[in-house]
Amino acid sequence: MCGRYAVRQDPAALAEEFAATDRTAGAVGADFNVTPTKTVPIIVQRGIERSMRPVRWGLVPTWAKEIGSGPPMINARAESITTKPAFADSARRRRCLMPATGWYEWRPGDQRRQPYLCTRGDGASLAMAAVFSAWWAPNSTDQPLVTCAVVTTDAVGELADIHHRMPLVLPEHRWADWLDPQRNEITDLLRPELEVLDELAIHPVSIEVNSMRNNHPELLERVEPAPEPAEQAALFDHDQG
Repeated sequence: MCGRYAVRQDPAALAEEFAATDRTAGAVGADFNVTPTKTVPIIVQRGIERSMRPVRWGLVPTWAKEIGSGPPMINARAESITTKPAFADSARRRRCLMPATGWYEWRPGDQRRQPYLCTRGDGASLAMAAVFSAWWAPNSTDQPLVTCAVVTTDAVGELADIHHRMPLVLPEHRWADWLDPQRNEITDLLRPELEVLDELAIHPVSIEVNSMRNNHPELLERVEPAPEPAEQAALFDHDQG
């Protein structure tokens, strides 16, 4: 986690929800099956302006010699984000929010690949804590590639029944502190708050989510989960009897 998520709101609605100025210039839109390396909206604070910007999901450290030399760094563990070289500088000075309708999750080892969607029960957007980085190609004068990674933490309660990790979701009263580039000490911001966890709900969704080619609003809808392999065999045996 987090390896797939959804954003059903258009940029104008997202910007209003996060009290931000939309600076995406048409680069992003509603996306019901966001996958790594896609361009996604983030919320940043610079000076007095809070704005929404388009960046690539999968952080590339400033010191990387090239892009794509390994798996995209889409997640950053809260437990090590301030000390791991790939994320430490961003954790100190380049923090952001990644708006999401919800994130998809799968149980490890589930042969069915049954996806679940975790959302807020009231339908509002989630504010996933994240960090970003700007990377310049060696000897290049082009604009930098700006990339981001979601901060993750231990899952709790019902969420832990699906997967042991989850995004760090921030309540609104933490947004300003998290976005403040002048704040370097963030230890107390890396702990999940119970009020946020109490607002989350999880439900099974269509296995169409498993293919990144599928991208439509119905992916967010609750469905009956696919039966376990043992259940399928039992049904087959019953039919043959």
